[in-house]
Amino acid sequence: MKDQAKVIAALLVGAAAGAALGLLLAPEKGEDLRGDIADYVNDLVDKAKSKAQNTASSAKEYGSNVVDSVKSKFNGAVGEAEDYVDSAKSKAKSTANDWNNSVQNA
Repeated sequence: MKDQAKVIAALLVGAAAGAALGLLLAPEKGEDLRGDIADYVNDLVDKAKSKAQNTASSAKEYGSNVVDSVKSKFNGAVGEAEDYVDSAKSKAKSTANDWNNSVQNA
């Protein structure tokens, strides 16, 4: 896997170097060439910004989903705990009443 990544990186670097040499050796005036290079760089910057915004948006959405999931699980656990407490209170009250009745009848 690492060898494939190295090959791909080498190909990308070679392609970029070839494109740069092609622009530099092209039979255009310097001003036109600088304009082409500036346009190319601006396009790259715009694409990078777009990808960064998409990634940030995806990360924000994922984080929001995780928070919602945790809130839901927490609320479910709190509800179960409240039910357990209510049941325990009811049993304790019933047991106390039984003992009270037993003491009074004794």
